Amino acid sequence: MLYEMLSYVVEIVAGLLAGFLLLRFWMQALRVRPPQSLALSIFQLTDWIVRPIRRIVPGFAGLDWASLIAAFFVAMIPALLEVMMNGFFNTLLVLVLTSFRLLHWILYGLMGLLIMEAVLSFVNPHAPLAPLIRALNAPLLAPLRRIIPPIGGLDFSVLVAFLLLQLIGQLLVRELPRVIMFIARM
Repeated sequence: MLYEMLSYVVEIVAGLLAGFLLLRFWMQALRVRPPQSLALSIFQLTDWIVRPIRRIVPGFAGLDWASLIAAFFVAMIPALLEVMMNGFFNTLLVLVLTSFRLLHWILYGLMGLLIMEAVLSFVNPHAPLAPLIRALNAPLLAPLRRIIPPIGGLDFSVLVAFLLLQLIGQLLVRELPRVIMFIARM
């Protein structure tokens, strides 16, 4: 029971920190300027881990690789805890679990942004955060909007993108046990 509580707390804290790191990466990749207070909060929460990594891995190709690498390291903490508590340590297994967890967090983050855009479009499309959220969702929605026209003035591309992300998440969850079994047989 103590293990489950510790695991839950570690997963929540790591997920929140990784979420901020991934948001930082995504905003910088898209060259999006958030409101000053939000940007300040994100940078204050993540600078302690990003700056040391940036000394080793500088940004290139317009991407903040240090934020993404930091998110990977944060995702590794719950994976290490999970593997160590099961008494079977395998480096490859830790890397696979870390990658799956990070991909899962990315999918949940993108789904969260889509939900925020849908809610804001109905509640207050001119909210201060609405332009930021629209800009963060643009790479996902632009290809779908070229294919799916608005029907009766309603944009269904957000729903389709959400369903596609759900499908990808389900595929990840279904394939994880197979990958783990493959690693265990090695």
